[in-house]
Amino acid sequence: MHFRSLLISAGLLAAAAFTNAAPTKVARQSGVPKIVVAHHIVGLTASFTIDDWKSDIQLAQANGIDGFALNVGNDPFTSTQTDLAFQAAEQLNSGFKLFFSFDMSSLPCTTADGGATLRSLTNQFASRTPQLTVDGKAFVSTFAGESCTFGAADVPTGWRTQFTQHPDTVGKVHFVPSFFIDPATFNTFTGVLDGAFNFNSGWPLAISEANAAQTVPDADLTAATFSAQGETELQKFIGAFDPDTSFINGLAGVQGSAQTYMAAAAPWFFTHFGADTFNKNFVFDGDEHLWVSRWETLVANRDKVNLVEICTWNDFGESHYIGPQHGDLPPGSDAWVDGFDHSGFLSLTNFFATQFKTGTAPAISQDQLVLWARPHPKNATPNDPVGPPKDFQLFQDKMWAVVLATADGSLTLSSTDSDAQTFPITAGVNKLSLPIQPNGSLHGVLTRNGQTVIDLQAGNFTFNPNPSAFNYNAFTVHATSQ
Repeated sequence: MHFRSLLISAGLLAAAAFTNAAPTKVARQSGVPKIVVAHHIVGLTASFTIDDWKSDIQLAQANGIDGFALNVGNDPFTSTQTDLAFQAAEQLNSGFKLFFSFDMSSLPCTTADGGATLRSLTNQFASRTPQLTVDGKAFVSTFAGESCTFGAADVPTGWRTQFTQHPDTVGKVHFVPSFFIDPATFNTFTGVLDGAFNFNSGWPLAISEANAAQTVPDADLTAATFSAQGETELQKFIGAFDPDTSFINGLAGVQGSAQTYMAAAAPWFFTHFGADTFNKNFVFDGDEHLWVSRWETLVANRDKVNLVEICTWNDFGESHYIGPQHGDLPPGSDAWVDGFDHSGFLSLTNFFATQFKTGTAPAISQDQLVLWARPHPKNATPNDPVGPPKDFQLFQDKMWAVVLATADGSLTLSSTDSDAQTFPITAGVNKLSLPIQPNGSLHGVLTRNGQTVIDLQAGNFTFNPNPSAFNYNAFTVHATSQ
């Protein structure tokens, strides 16, 4: 079963803006739709039926998502499951779009045969109605691919001769890959890049435990919660647009490019595989309301962003899924995925996706409350042979709350019978938090004019001070007013 690995090139993916861009070139005019899609790992769908695909499509579309980026790797069921996804979208006939995100960490690309595989898959589905198109061309993306030569002398030549300018596909694709390279080198990809997807822009990768003394000097990372000044420093990085700016400036140096920019939005990140499996054990900071803050940043900069790709719909092994748990799980990930519903993140998506696409915040017709937290203190010391994940120190022991409010009111948060705090709520989006106590739970009560509007409690969640293993996944609950 295919399970992709996140690729991070030290230094190249930091959030610092790229300041040495070539003079801006006028983008080739292109009819890129302003839409929101979600990254869907086809490698975890071996057991999917057409009804599974229909269920995912309908749920995504009901929450403001316009399509799936089908992440496909070197799996024997790739073509079969892709065909089922297209059939499902065709039968629903709801305008939902699909496109390939070729997983080049899995697909072979050292010889020309690798290029032939990509061209064949592209052309197999390019004329199907659900295929996302730009100016009549099939929209195609990747995860990675910055090392692929397809037998050519260098990477740009390989992609140019074996994919974008090959006689089989020339003039037929709008290519927006996620190459993990310095955007300053984008100008070497003339004839390749119609745009770029910044997969890692959804997380604040500029901050880590190693550089915290420089990036967030007022945050004591050994503490369960940070000082107000430390949080202020952290918030400069949470959802920041600097990583996007570096890509946008890099694209400006690509001669003849449409300069299509696709940004990422992500709710969380935790992966905990030992050396005997995928050997991935780290977190990215998802606190400070990352999911909402990132959307707010993308809305504020929507004139610079063509598409948003949610990372992800179903990458359970890395804990950044917003879709339901079904299909396959990467072996071992059930330890931190089972029972950890992320529908709270999904429930907020429609509001922000709509605002990104239209430029106007939709009317809030029902009050909504979302709560989330991790299942144990960040400094817990379980007898876990894999060990604590890298950068766990960035987290805080808090519950996080978001209220979409129809009018002013009050929210009372508590984790025990003795730590309740009440916060004023204003009409619109409200982001709040409360330190969570050992053995505590999640409880939020929204009131207005002396009346309870929402009383939300996580009955099956305990902030366990003595866990049996490390788990830094997020547990979410949500409710709307009647």
